Amino acid sequence: MRLLYLKDKGDLGWTVDFIRDNDIPEYAILSHTWEEGQEVTFDDLKHGHAKEKAGYKKLELCARQAAQDGWKYFWVDTCCIDKSNSTELSEAINSMFRWYQRATVCYVYLSDFSSGHSEWNRSLSPAIKKCKWFTRGWTLQELIAPLKVDFFSKEWTKLGNKQSLAQTLHERTGIALQALEGNPMTLFPVEERMSWVTGRETTRAEDAAYCLLGIFDVQIPLLYGEGQQRAINRLRREIKEQYCLNIPIALGATYDSYAEEHNARCLPNTRTTLLQNIAHWAEGEDEKPVFWLSGMAGTGKSTIARTAAHLFAQAGQLGASFFFKKGEGERSNASRFFSTVASSLAACQPAMLPGIRKALEEDPALLSRALKDQFEKLIMRPLANIQNARPHVAAQVIVIDALDECEREDDVRAILQLLGKTRDTDSVRLRVLVTSRPELHIRLGFRQMSNGMYQDLVLHEVPMSVVKHDIRCFLKHELGSIQQARSLSSNWPTEEQVQALVELSVPLFIFAATVCRYVGTKGGDPKTYLNKILQYRKATFSQLDRTYLPVLEQILTEQEDDDDQETWLDNFRSLVGSIVVLESPLSVVALSSLLRIPQEQIECRLDALHSVLNIPSDRRLSVRLLHLSFRDFLVVSRQQTKNPFQVNQTIVHGKLASHCLELMSAPNGLRQNICNLSEPGVLSSEVDESQIKANLPPELQYACRYWVDHLERSQRGIKDGEATHRFLQKHLLHWLEAMSLINETSLCIRLVARLQGLATPSDSAVASFLRDASRFALRFVPILAEAPLQIYSSALLFSPEASIVRKAFIEQIPQIVKVLSGRDANWDACRSVLEGHSEAVNAVVFSPDGQLLASASDDSTVRVWETATGQCRSGHSGDISAVVFSPDGQLLASASTDCTVRVWETATGQCRSVLEGQPSWILRIAFLPDSRTLRTNRGDISLPSGSIAALAPLQAQEPSCTTIESEWIVRRTRRFLWLPPEYRNCTTAVHEYMVCLGCSSGRVSLLSLQ
Repeated sequence: MRLLYLKDKGDLGWTVDFIRDNDIPEYAILSHTWEEGQEVTFDDLKHGHAKEKAGYKKLELCARQAAQDGWKYFWVDTCCIDKSNSTELSEAINSMFRWYQRATVCYVYLSDFSSGHSEWNRSLSPAIKKCKWFTRGWTLQELIAPLKVDFFSKEWTKLGNKQSLAQTLHERTGIALQALEGNPMTLFPVEERMSWVTGRETTRAEDAAYCLLGIFDVQIPLLYGEGQQRAINRLRREIKEQYCLNIPIALGATYDSYAEEHNARCLPNTRTTLLQNIAHWAEGEDEKPVFWLSGMAGTGKSTIARTAAHLFAQAGQLGASFFFKKGEGERSNASRFFSTVASSLAACQPAMLPGIRKALEEDPALLSRALKDQFEKLIMRPLANIQNARPHVAAQVIVIDALDECEREDDVRAILQLLGKTRDTDSVRLRVLVTSRPELHIRLGFRQMSNGMYQDLVLHEVPMSVVKHDIRCFLKHELGSIQQARSLSSNWPTEEQVQALVELSVPLFIFAATVCRYVGTKGGDPKTYLNKILQYRKATFSQLDRTYLPVLEQILTEQEDDDDQETWLDNFRSLVGSIVVLESPLSVVALSSLLRIPQEQIECRLDALHSVLNIPSDRRLSVRLLHLSFRDFLVVSRQQTKNPFQVNQTIVHGKLASHCLELMSAPNGLRQNICNLSEPGVLSSEVDESQIKANLPPELQYACRYWVDHLERSQRGIKDGEATHRFLQKHLLHWLEAMSLINETSLCIRLVARLQGLATPSDSAVASFLRDASRFALRFVPILAEAPLQIYSSALLFSPEASIVRKAFIEQIPQIVKVLSGRDANWDACRSVLEGHSEAVNAVVFSPDGQLLASASDDSTVRVWETATGQCRSGHSGDISAVVFSPDGQLLASASTDCTVRVWETATGQCRSVLEGQPSWILRIAFLPDSRTLRTNRGDISLPSGSIAALAPLQAQEPSCTTIESEWIVRRTRRFLWLPPEYRNCTTAVHEYMVCLGCSSGRVSLLSLQ
């Protein structure tokens, strides 16, 4: 950077070209508009021709003002950059924002605004807005970057500064006042900053993008000649790269995703009052932070949620959206919920990015932690750390649709408890719109929120007149479109027919939508189909039957005879039954491979079902239910009507389990080194995604992820020698390798544990194999998650000699490596070591069912672990001396050295109550059988009624046959396992065949004594 200064004789000269920022002296800077051919260039000044240009006057005025303000140096873009040097030009453009930002003062010269008129002071605001300076692209950053900006007229009369003219500048440019005040650009969403350049022009087309580089603090190569759109596209890619968190999100979960693209939004003049109420709630500063919109199936909740999200996005208020979808992988559970929300929020609030990145650096496994940890570290803390937050800015709304379709009820309750904390954010006002069916666990979750945290509206309690009006509008619009497309008479449908449809529909919008899709079926007669629908008003059908029976019965009656009808029903149950119970939707191509049905047959069978299924024209895209109520119609038993289309879930799950096993066992299915990796040390992160997709197509990935789910839901056990046993004996390691490649290693431990529960009898060969496989997976999952092929080398090499898995796959050990001595003969008693505490463990305890383990430590935490997987479920703060589960396992009580007792909800990690004022430290604590009273070494404590949920009947627990006596673990009165000295002073817990040892080092060891 070179600066200008006045020489002794009054001529202009340059300083040296400063390379380091620290060497640059204080300087003023000029912002102005260019006059074609009259600006003083670098060459003009270099060769002494500067005074010949009209633009020299600006330089003199700027120099004089700088000297008057006490600054020797100043900078002007036209003559301080050698534009013939492409390297210098590129560096200057990429540094321009920073140069204006570093300037002591910026002088804005408005060459087309005269202060000579006697009325100029009174008319300054409207007159100044007409200046050309506001229409140029480069002047945007010249207004925003400097902290001090002074405005001058054509006569160089000072008009004011950025502070005194702030409101005028805001009105003219649309730039937020907070941005004009010098707040960091990261406080402003990307699209808001993009909007500031609207209406501005640049001489060179590409500068429309380049003038924004400083606004977004990015750098890109200058490619003049590429055109404006390409330059803007490159800029957006660079912005996305810089703002990208690169964290896993639930694909298709946002309202504007491809999966949601063709789903309906509210028509004009429908749901108007409701949408206005939602908008008012979001805008009000004193409103409750959560809005719960509930309603039974088919009442239009998702359509309203999509519409609200769209309207909030248009208003710049949409912070994030997540549309749950049952049976659609990560959209059907909470595993990627907070990472998806955090990713979207960070795009709107870039100032969150440093906090999120720091959290991920400090805890690389954060995304597999408890929901509470993810919420705190990905959302709440990054929001709290935003500096100079913008006051009085519209709230950011998070839209969550179909929460009832989230698989685990515990996760739903945890999400609701955590969302209730959004009021605690000071930097950004958050609002959360939730839609769901009014299921019991969701109602209870909302009731457990603090008073004043949410407001609700029940859709099926909306005045009937409003619902009828909206459904009528919808029917008139959709049927009118069919009438025009089919060239039907103008009096179709009749007013009586529309009214009858309204009466049949209320309160279900899904009925009206399905009717319109059915009536408009290609190749069908709309008049005939409409009359068929209306026949169902004369019978006592449920609303689900009225919605879907006409569609399916029409197809069934088109079959020629009873045999054809039975064949069609068999094919329907086989194909559509599979589609409705799949854990994640599949394409026609994938369905064909999985179900072994030719693609042409699948397309033929589905062709008449466009009224109830979303069937893309592209075979590679997933076939989806248009609405979850179609699944309810097919799989939920209803006694009042005979439903020939009903699907037996147990049978279908059994068939799908068999198909998955067959697909994985096929010659083109699972095998060793399925992706043909070059060497056994290749890491999962180094394998190209396209390579994985080529060798593990969607149907094979589906089979790997979900075969255990289908097997479990088929309600059939695993016996020696049958298909599941044979698959495990031949393909267990191939399956583990594939799961590593698709980033599902941690899931394997849970799946193997679930398979153990299906193996009968417990002393069978397959049960023994699965017990060994469980130990094998627990032991080697860390390396498997990193390097898939190490399952054949490291894992098999270091497995004990007696390992059943090792014996089954010994031929797959690379011959170049051998363990000559030192291998264990058998698995030791330590099933897993749970790392997490940093100081001594004071207490450990099993839940009554043995599924969870709680540990309390001097590091002021209680951690809850899954005994099957060793994964930490949650952590609680406080100086903890004792911990205990309630008899039903729903509550966890911890006693603290601060003389308090806290009662926690096991599933969510939420503190239900704090019992203060205890006389002194509590060292021992236990629940009485009613789960309503705690017995401590200082007396009994009754729990507040609000902290106790309804209790399930408890079964009597048999006393354990395992005890710990001095240095021995004793089973059935006989010494079983000797404990080394470092394990003798541990805190201990026993459940059936499991023993837990909490050590002074902070390590928690879990032993299996089977």
